[in-house]
Amino acid sequence: MPVRTVTTRTAPDPEALEAVADRIAASRNPVVVFGPEIGRSRAWDAGIAFAERLEAPVWTAPFSERNPFPETHRLHAGVLPAAIGPLAGRLQGHDLVLVVGAPVFRYYPFVAGDYLPSGAALVQVTDDPDAAARAPVGDSVLSDSKLFLEAILPRLAQRAAGIAAPLRRPPAPVDLETLPLAPAAVFEAVRKVCPQDFILTDESPSNVPAMQDRFRIGTPDSFYACLSSGGLGWTMPASIGLAMAERKTGRNRPVLCLIGDGSFQYSIQSLYTAVRQGADVVFVVLQNEEYGILKAFADFQGTPNVPGLDLPGLDIVSLARGYGAATSLATTAEEVGTQVAAAFARKGTSVVVVPITRKLAGLLG
Repeated sequence: MPVRTVTTRTAPDPEALEAVADRIAASRNPVVVFGPEIGRSRAWDAGIAFAERLEAPVWTAPFSERNPFPETHRLHAGVLPAAIGPLAGRLQGHDLVLVVGAPVFRYYPFVAGDYLPSGAALVQVTDDPDAAARAPVGDSVLSDSKLFLEAILPRLAQRAAGIAAPLRRPPAPVDLETLPLAPAAVFEAVRKVCPQDFILTDESPSNVPAMQDRFRIGTPDSFYACLSSGGLGWTMPASIGLAMAERKTGRNRPVLCLIGDGSFQYSIQSLYTAVRQGADVVFVVLQNEEYGILKAFADFQGTPNVPGLDLPGLDIVSLARGYGAATSLATTAEEVGTQVAAAFARKGTSVVVVPITRKLAGLLG
């Protein structure tokens, strides 16, 4: 039987493309929001060219499961908060919001407010008809991100350079001495010993803002998460699959997985596969003995002390060691750095367990 193929990429409607180009030309102060479809369509370079042509700030859309733009670029402004009012506040002063490769928008939790700042219009470009249908504001164009960006670039004039210094502030100093460590301190210690080229995965929901502040990804296809679904258990097996794909393709980038102790329980059996396959993955488990994201949400809603959110008595070191992974416990920042560096150096599958403070971060960072 003949092998069939199905193409799924959609080019933008030519009339819609011209209309968007006209709106950009007429805009006084546009802003760009990039999302995970940029990564899926391999539009990394086209996205950089688009932002630099407009000399516009670039925000990463809330809960992006892939990195769409270099977070080390001078035009990168940060990650938008996932709430209606605060998100609109970050876009204040812009008259045109260009959302490419993302829903409009993913929200968690509900914070009332206007979807857009006063006087702002929005254009969304997405390859997902459902995302276009769900958008509460703006005009949507169905298109593959790369095809859209490559088609519209020749229609745009170069704007005068107006942003010289990086828009995003450097990470704030962290306390590396107080024990148990804060998540930001753990991430700082880990980041210092990471190799130049690696893949980052994440499933520590209550610590996402701290992770995003310390790990600023500057290369494409280097970050993967399942932030958008609210489900747990994806990241451990996905990290192993990524490591195996790296070996198969010859790129051989190691995978660093930052994961909470609650998330770790959902797919812990995947460690067996990782060890048996010799996958180069370093799991850093942040252990606060609770579901911090749900406690933070309960506090945000004014309903603290929800039962069933504590996870005491889990011996994660023994559990991971039982599956055959090289496992250690790190309590200080120095131990974290030393043990993670050793894990990267030894190859194979390693688990570094780090007790962290139970002090909750704000739900919106």
